Amino acid sequence: MKRLLIPLAAAGLSAAVLAAPASAEPHWATDNLLPKPADAYGAAYFWLDANGAALRKATQYRVDAKDVPKLVSSGSQGAPDGKPGMTGPTTAAKPAASKNVNLPKTIGKVFFLDKGGNYRWCSATSIQSRHRNLVATAGHCVYENGKDDVYDKWVFVPGYYQGKAPWGVYAGAYAFTHFDLDTYDDYDGDYAFVAVHNGFALAGEKEVTHNAFKAWAGDKWVKPREISAAEFLKCQLNLGECWSEGEDKPADLVGPDYPGAVLEKVEVSKQAYDDAKIGKGQGFKFGEPVVEQVTKTAWDAYQGPGSKGAGPDKVGNYTITHYYTQKWVKPGTSRKYYEAHYFIGIAKDLGRLGDVVGGQGFAWNQPLGQPVTVFGYPSAPHPDGDRPFSGVTPKWCAGKTNTKSYQVNTFKVETHQVLKCSMTGGADGGPWLMKYNNGKRTGYVNGVTSMFHDNDRNNRIDYISSAIFDGETAAVYDKANYAETKSIVGPNGELLK
Repeated sequence: MKRLLIPLAAAGLSAAVLAAPASAEPHWATDNLLPKPADAYGAAYFWLDANGAALRKATQYRVDAKDVPKLVSSGSQGAPDGKPGMTGPTTAAKPAASKNVNLPKTIGKVFFLDKGGNYRWCSATSIQSRHRNLVATAGHCVYENGKDDVYDKWVFVPGYYQGKAPWGVYAGAYAFTHFDLDTYDDYDGDYAFVAVHNGFALAGEKEVTHNAFKAWAGDKWVKPREISAAEFLKCQLNLGECWSEGEDKPADLVGPDYPGAVLEKVEVSKQAYDDAKIGKGQGFKFGEPVVEQVTKTAWDAYQGPGSKGAGPDKVGNYTITHYYTQKWVKPGTSRKYYEAHYFIGIAKDLGRLGDVVGGQGFAWNQPLGQPVTVFGYPSAPHPDGDRPFSGVTPKWCAGKTNTKSYQVNTFKVETHQVLKCSMTGGADGGPWLMKYNNGKRTGYVNGVTSMFHDNDRNNRIDYISSAIFDGETAAVYDKANYAETKSIVGPNGELLK
């Protein structure tokens, strides 16, 4: 895919933060994910269909590395490339007091299909923006190895839990990331800001006329209903959409040992029953005679081969005795007739992401050694094979980042910030929140989980790392901040263009 490089907008974050020489390369790159409503609708429906079966099928993203990447201290304190800055959060959650860490409403999972067609997920958060439509995650949760294509069917599900999307699905429209990640697979820029369409939920189905079905721009399908031969003929005369399947074939008499033979009973006279033999062959007796109590009217009308009783017995009952012999057949077939019934899928617009779940603030050029709270959905096992996390529910780590930055040579990292934390893969893309307010459940995104490390080499993850959010990160965020998206379905659930 050809990358589109966007020049820096005049408006946005402070000019002091974002100023760069005219000859410098842009710091940002952008790619289309699902900008067309039809594609976004299809992706959202793909993940929501069958009660979220695809969501439950997904597994955590796996970094393409044979071993856990090693951390090497750079000896640097991660000097900022400009003045520090912060943009405040927006919130849709009510403040609450708690001694425990309250999970923010903004966090969730991003789901996508990787280049092998595997169903994958990473962690992410809603982040405040001009149009209340941005998701912050790791860059490797959007691009395949940076320089290759974006992932398919990319969506964000805030509050994800066991295949459920309590606040809907938000299909990605445009992805913004650092130029060096996009071009050189450089994990110093392993972050992405994705502008998403309005939220989407399935709201059932509705049967409609054929004309309404043809005019419907959203999801639709035909369900067959079995009808009689007479109804089929009437449907054809009225030029309806009907069809038949199979053919009429009578049953064939076969022996009891014929593969697939079916035993049937045939009512016969008392004489024929008495003459029949006992056994399992064709025409042999089928059980003992059956005495049926009937009304006088039924007794008077009966003309079958069975024997009618002499009349009412002592208590006034009328009886008919039935006699049966065996019949072994290869079952026949009958033609079946069907009529088309037309259904449309009703979708519901849930509004902008930030209006539904709020958005975390954003911070850049902050000194290292900051207290942060990190959230994510860890799932991968530790290097020793132990798997303490399921990925079903979000987890968190809290502490101060190291005062020194670190290198990861395997992924061209020169300066990553690190935090002591045992979360494993699946937490990729989860937010690092400074100044986290436990009551309001908001803070400032100052990193996203990029990599996992075994620093003491005991085959257990003990550190996670993130790109350092600096002025270049602010430039990428600024471009994403101006990306406009829209609803993909109308007030009646119809697909918009």
